[in-house]
Amino acid sequence: MNIFVIMKRTFDTEEKIVVKNGQISEDGAEFIINPYDEYAIEEAIQVRDANGGEVTVVTVGTEDAEKELRTALAMGADKAVLINTEDDVEAGDQFTTAKIISEFLKDKEVDLILGGNVAIDGGSGQVGPRVAELLDIPYVTTITKLEINGKNVTVTRDVEGDSEVIETTLPLLVTAQQGLNEPRYPSLPGIMKAKKKPLEELELDDLDLEEDDVEAKTKTIEIYLPPKKEAGKVLQGELADQVKELVSLLHTEAKVV
Repeated sequence: MNIFVIMKRTFDTEEKIVVKNGQISEDGAEFIINPYDEYAIEEAIQVRDANGGEVTVVTVGTEDAEKELRTALAMGADKAVLINTEDDVEAGDQFTTAKIISEFLKDKEVDLILGGNVAIDGGSGQVGPRVAELLDIPYVTTITKLEINGKNVTVTRDVEGDSEVIETTLPLLVTAQQGLNEPRYPSLPGIMKAKKKPLEELELDDLDLEEDDVEAKTKTIEIYLPPKKEAGKVLQGELADQVKELVSLLHTEAKVV
């Protein structure tokens, strides 16, 4: 079985993020594998172990993403591919990433593609479905269970606190939701083996793509942190007076009535 995982290198949101001039500052920032993509990598490894085949992790970005790809290899993936856009793409978006990945995959024998439900930095959840549409294969998002029997697949997906069971067939793209599995930590032997596993680096030219082919369809004007929360107020006095004061504050300060 040929299994591919779409992976993204993201900011570690547990670290302090600094915004300067409307952009996130990368100075001193920590980067990790997008947590939802870790579920996808883990599931891909489990599917391979149960059905045979090979797991290839693919990312679009700069050479800095090699660290995260090596981590995926240490977890147990077989191969990694970095599509380096540092010199070709000034500002990409979800369309850019999906177009590049689909172009890479279009000539491959693909059985299963996995990705994270969303990226914790952008949160759009668009790349996976866009790749599936460009490849003209079915897709199911926010999955919490995956069962494969030959070419037949049964998927359980999260739907607003409930579950939905879908039956489909391979080839298929799915995006992983929290609860699908428990991602493993890279072991020391896995880390050592990862150093010898193949990590291929490609550029747009290798995919017969031009800059115009992957030009972003959207533009981020500004990034900013949410305003700091002000201290709350404790109302004193008789209940009737508190109610009057509350209504007044909601009208004059909170401006919600």
